[in-house]
Amino acid sequence: EVIEYVRERYGHDSVGQIITFGTLKARASVKDVARVLKMPPSEADSITKLIPSGPAYSMSVAEAADKVPELLDLKKNNPNIARMLALSERIEGLSRHASVHAAGVVIAPGPLDDYVPVCTAPQRSSSNGDVEREAIITQYDMNALEAAGMLKIDFLGLKTLTVIHDACKMIQDRHGVDVDFDALNLDDSKTYEMLRAGRTAGVFQFESALGTDMLYQLRADRFDDLVATNALVRPGPLDSGMHLRYIRRKRGEEDVSYPHPALREVLQPTYGVILYQEQVMRIANVLAGYSLAEADVLRKAVGKKKAELIKQELDRFIERAVEAGHDRKVIESIAAQIETFGRYGFNKSHSVAYSIISFQTAWLKAHYPAEFMAALLSSEIGSTDKVVAYINEARELGLNVLPPSVNESGWKFTVTGDEQIRFGLGAVKNVGRGAIESIISGRQSSGSYEALSDFCSRVDLRLCNKRVTESLVAAGALDDLDGHRAQLLAGLDHTLSEAQLQQAERDAGQVTLFGDLADSERPTGGSILPDIPPWPEADRLAREKAVLGFFISGHPLDKYREDVALFSSRTTATLGSWSEHKVSAAVVVTAVNRRISRKTGAEYARLTLEDFHGTAEALVFPETWSKLSSVITPDAVLLLTGGYSPRDRGEDRAPFIVEEAAHLSELRANGAVGVQVAWTSGGGPSPDVVRGIAALCASHPGPAPLLIEWSDGNGTVARLRARNLRVAIDEELLAPLRELTGPDLVTLVKVR
Repeated sequence: EVIEYVRERYGHDSVGQIITFGTLKARASVKDVARVLKMPPSEADSITKLIPSGPAYSMSVAEAADKVPELLDLKKNNPNIARMLALSERIEGLSRHASVHAAGVVIAPGPLDDYVPVCTAPQRSSSNGDVEREAIITQYDMNALEAAGMLKIDFLGLKTLTVIHDACKMIQDRHGVDVDFDALNLDDSKTYEMLRAGRTAGVFQFESALGTDMLYQLRADRFDDLVATNALVRPGPLDSGMHLRYIRRKRGEEDVSYPHPALREVLQPTYGVILYQEQVMRIANVLAGYSLAEADVLRKAVGKKKAELIKQELDRFIERAVEAGHDRKVIESIAAQIETFGRYGFNKSHSVAYSIISFQTAWLKAHYPAEFMAALLSSEIGSTDKVVAYINEARELGLNVLPPSVNESGWKFTVTGDEQIRFGLGAVKNVGRGAIESIISGRQSSGSYEALSDFCSRVDLRLCNKRVTESLVAAGALDDLDGHRAQLLAGLDHTLSEAQLQQAERDAGQVTLFGDLADSERPTGGSILPDIPPWPEADRLAREKAVLGFFISGHPLDKYREDVALFSSRTTATLGSWSEHKVSAAVVVTAVNRRISRKTGAEYARLTLEDFHGTAEALVFPETWSKLSSVITPDAVLLLTGGYSPRDRGEDRAPFIVEEAAHLSELRANGAVGVQVAWTSGGGPSPDVVRGIAALCASHPGPAPLLIEWSDGNGTVARLRARNLRVAIDEELLAPLRELTGPDLVTLVKVR
């Protein structure tokens, strides 16, 4: 929309988007050459993974062939691989394809093709998908455009701004409060307390594990900490260890020092660390008398990481600083720091702008969590993983996320109480905007729906047809009506037939026996639902997931929450992080994709897994699959244990390889979980309570061991196991046991 506005404002022929050229990196060049040489994909993949690569580092083919021992051996001993590597070196760095910069726009004072070469690409209308007009694309990339003196602008669209807008609107509607962000206290203690506690889900720029950990380590308590964190959680500062120095100095664990007394004012806000590009400019201004325009040239040179240009500008800086009367050795040391830290320096102006939005989202979450989480969930309705994670976050904040409801829901997620968020009807599969508008219109005109027959008689059945209503039933959107979901679905055909007949009569203007009665007094057919039992929980949740994409009224893992905490070392959110050790994850298997190995012809499996945090995938190799195929089935609730291939070390999402699987329901039955009662010397239970504990446990025999954790109060702890007493772990035991001893003294523990 913004780009289209610019076209209309300055003229379509004067505005163009910027071309970008994708180049062949080391790994891509090896893959392309291997494909042309008809090498087996598995072999090419294994060779490719030997080339080190990361977000801020990529080794060339030539460097990898000389420095990686495994690759060096292959090159020496296999002529085909040596040839492939040689060819890969020759094409590495070449432009592979052209595309359009996601945000870059160039504006000319006249027709753009009077200034730079252009090409065109079809521009589709957002409304109907028809080709509307050709978009102008420059044939120069952004660097060539800058050299040609053209005006470049980046237009960045942030979904976060929509979240903020929607949250503020809900706050205004529900509380009558008009949030004035210009008047917010940037030192709000409640906001920083939440950030230090790690509650960063949905907070702009700080959702990652790195951002969350940085705010915790930094003990964030002021706006400057947000600005610094935005600049520090980037590959350069992290690789150089700059973030650790900053954290130590902020926490008072390392003395703050300055490379020159004159730089105290410049570097004091960042504890003597050169963190921002603006600080590089001020250093050149203070020590060498640079104008800010000259200092900007130095900043650009350092930022571009071009060795010759950096040396040229730093040599100039050194000479001018020495001429100003400063000691050469000190200035050379400062120049080295500029080269090291300035290279990773981030624009403070950029970081401050980001941090303003970060603070606004954090403030909304801290002060109006229900409205903020509802807006956040609405913004991610198309992403199953994020919705699952945010629903879990909302529940940890004490909010109750309810299924959709024809009596309360709108199109998006809405807040229906101080601690309740109602799912949006727009998230239900097969339910279109027209059907939702009909439901809301019926509700607004005649009040809440009371029964299935009432609902069907008041909505437009041309829009809310059988398929739509079935989806609403499965999603729980009709739970407010009389009857449970199984009854509603079973009685739907008859109720729809009666309602369709009534609507046809109304449309035809026919008067029935009850034509003189008001609509509210007219009997409605189909109000008696069949007397059948509710769906089992597993069936109810499966139907919910089929139409919503997630579990909402419950989760198959809910009854195993304590077991999940005991046995899981990973969640689906962290399952892709490589480890040399075995890891375990408690999950629901939502899909099993059986495959046949091309090499051996043996069957293996790819799994789709889900937990409270989202979804992930896993592999089960043939030998393991032959043993576990009867255990790993769709909808099974399992504890999976496994590891990772050494060749996947360093990968962004390393495949998790399953080695063992056990039903979570069997852990307690197998004695893997014990009941532990804690007491302290001198403060333990009375003899009567001890006898009560023994009697209670004896009346609930089972496979779980009973343990006593005894402490002397001075740090000495001993765990004692009852020899002749085992118990059944269920609420019939745990509830009265906690009542006897105190709620915090009885816990479940992992025994083996």
